[in-house]
Amino acid sequence: MNDDDRIAAVDDVPGDGTLLCTVREGFDESEVVLTRLGREGADEDAVAAWRNYCQHWTDVRLDKGSGATMRDGEILCEKHGATFRASDGECTHGPCQGATLDSVDVTVVDGGVYLTDDRFEFDSLGPSDDVDLSSGARIDFSGN
Repeated sequence: MNDDDRIAAVDDVPGDGTLLCTVREGFDESEVVLTRLGREGADEDAVAAWRNYCQHWTDVRLDKGSGATMRDGEILCEKHGATFRASDGECTHGPCQGATLDSVDVTVVDGGVYLTDDRFEFDSLGPSDDVDLSSGARIDFSGN
């Protein structure tokens, strides 16, 4: 693995949220969310990566910089209430039910998460420099 492709330590990727990073495709920036899939035991270091937008409206980010809301292994779109299985990206509820998040290839090696998707180059952790076009949440999942 090339050090330039190292995104983060696998321990930095939360199992109950997401870690946001920015990748480049030529001159264009894109955001990617990483989420830890594995639990105690086998595959506890498994990580999935998805482009950071809802399939219903692609200008709506799932993670606005502080981690996407997750519940029961699913990533939530706070704008529309859509839920996406973290394991395969399929929308299980909401206006885009049946659609699938766009996957980004990553590999875990020796405790590090590496970008292995030939379409992209790793840029940085955190949000891109692009302006966030999505508005705030319409649905409150905080329980308050």
